[in-house]
Amino acid sequence: MAIEKRIALVTGANRGIGYEVCRQLADAGMQVILTSRDATKGEAAAQVLKGEGKDVRFHQLDVTDESGVAKLLQFVKAEYGRLDVLVNNAGVRLDQGLSVFDEDMALVRATLEINFYSALHMCRAFVPLMQAGGYGRVVNVSSSLGQLAEMDAETPAYSISKAALNALTRVVADAVRGDKDIKVNTMSPGWVRTDMGGADADRSLAQGADTITWLATLPKDGPTSGFFKDRKPLAW
Repeated sequence: MAIEKRIALVTGANRGIGYEVCRQLADAGMQVILTSRDATKGEAAAQVLKGEGKDVRFHQLDVTDESGVAKLLQFVKAEYGRLDVLVNNAGVRLDQGLSVFDEDMALVRATLEINFYSALHMCRAFVPLMQAGGYGRVVNVSSSLGQLAEMDAETPAYSISKAALNALTRVVADAVRGDKDIKVNTMSPGWVRTDMGGADADRSLAQGADTITWLATLPKDGPTSGFFKDRKPLAW
């Protein structure tokens, strides 16, 4: 009998780290749902991966739209009846070089909406589905800039949003602690050559995505409620 594939969903995945995560999870034998706000770009990205023989399909998702998250949940339930892996990758950094004292509050709210609230909405939608199925791996894509131990005044809204994402990781992990095979972790990909990281960054997409894939494929005795970089724990 053929082994049923794990079902993985990745947000913000039409390019950059999210796109590479889709590639790696498909290579790990998963059926991957690639999501992005821009339907044209997302469908094009999925078609490229499908052309490489990857089991990837596209679904449009604006992570800030709660009704869109609800529609995606209904799609996943109807198509698969479960979700095994959720990678909350969608994120923005809008306040590079700005001061906490004078950056526009609309920018702060937009950053929190995308980097924190969207992951909260996704967890509230999909973690109960994982609980019903008895298995789940949630990976929140954070940043070393979200470490309280190292935090400074750089990119204040971005840093605060990632610290909040780390806190969400701990809260959700504890909320499902009684479910023995659900793992909820967060990670920092490091400085990666993406549109956000820039061409001078010291890490490739494959390096940036590696720890995400590792966390998404953890065994039953793997860690939960942790913060990682290069598959090693980070200080909060």
